[in-house]
Amino acid sequence: MNKSSLINTVKLKLSEKISNFEKLISETRVSSNDTKSSMGDKYETGREMLQQEINNLQVQLNEVLKQQDFLKIILPKQSEKAEKGAIVKTEKGLFFISVSLGEITFENQKIICISPESPLAKAMNGKQKNDFFSLNTMNQIIIEIQ
Repeated sequence: MNKSSLINTVKLKLSEKISNFEKLISETRVSSNDTKSSMGDKYETGREMLQQEINNLQVQLNEVLKQQDFLKIILPKQSEKAEKGAIVKTEKGLFFISVSLGEITFENQKIICISPESPLAKAMNGKQKNDFFSLNTMNQIIIEIQ
């Protein structure tokens, strides 16, 4: 598996998420401006709710921007143990320890992108091929690390 290509695929997915959040924020701002009226409190409440939605979207956008920055420090090198930037194969699946992006399809394989801070990544941190680890009383073995 080409780790450089995988990193680029994850970067592309993050860029798509950023574009979507920016579009949603922009559309919500337009909606907020459209609610201006002399009708009173009812519209002020609606505008406040739209502003809260904009704030929530902005928080999510900032998180994805942080993930994008974090991804820049991941090098496409071969890993010998489960660590940041490693692709870890267990009998339960294939995991890329990078950013919390969830499941993606890459080279016709399902890969779950997880944060190094996730419980799963912490459980396998430092482990090597053929090592066991346990999470939520479920034992797993590391089959391969890239």
